[in-house]
Order: sequence, then structure tokens, then C-alpha cells
Amino acid sequence: QVQLVESGGGLVQAGDSLRLSCAASGHTWGISVMGWFRQAPGKEREFVAGIRWSAGETYYEDSVKGRFPISGDIAQERVFLETSNLKPEDTAVYYCAARRAPMVPKPTPSVFDYWGQGTQVTVSS
Repeated sequence: QVQLVESGGGLVQAGDSLRLSCAASGHTWGISVMGWFRQAPGKEREFVAGIRWSAGETYYEDSVKGRFPISGDIAQERVFLETSNLKPEDTAVYYCAARRAPMVPKPTPSVFDYWGQGTQVTVSS
């Protein structure tokens, strides 16, 4: 099993930045991809960004490309999402996820194997 714990969320104003962090523990040696998803009230959980753990290759949803770079520290078993220029529509619970198989195009939540509990990001206008 893999345990994922997110941190770094909060209440900010439009235009601000937050650094989200996800710490992985447990049987992490089989992880291929780490990712971030978000879920706004009344909406489905959507993919935000992902990183191929060994190669560092990154993937992004179009609306956050250039604003939310993802990075990882394999030694520390952590993945980060550097959110910037936050907008009210970015308000959501942000979830860290891990997948053992290689990355797939336009990933859905069902293709990830492990999930954290989420961290709330609220952006006021």
C-alpha cells in the first residue's frame, strides 16, 4: 500500500500563489506516475497535472498549463504543485494521486491507484 498526505492549501486572494505538497510513504517503489487532481463543489474530479516519477516528464490540463508547474523529489518522496495567479475558479479540494502503470492521455481518476485525503484551496475575488 501507498499512503499520500497533502498539505499547503488555504484561503487566498485572486492572483496569489500556494505551494501544495504531497508526501508519499509505504510501498512507493512501484510508483510510475504521481499526479494532482481537483474537485470543485458540484463538479467531477478533474486531472490537473502529473509527473513521471523516474524521468520527470510532466503533463498538464490546459487551463493550468504555465500556472501550476509540477515537480517531484524522489529522494524525499514528495511531489509539489506550485499554483500561481490563482483565480476563483481554481477553488477546489486538491488531491494527490499515484499510479503504478505508465501515464495515459487525459487521465481520469479511475486510472490512479492511490489517493490522499485532499487539501482545500479557496480563492476569493
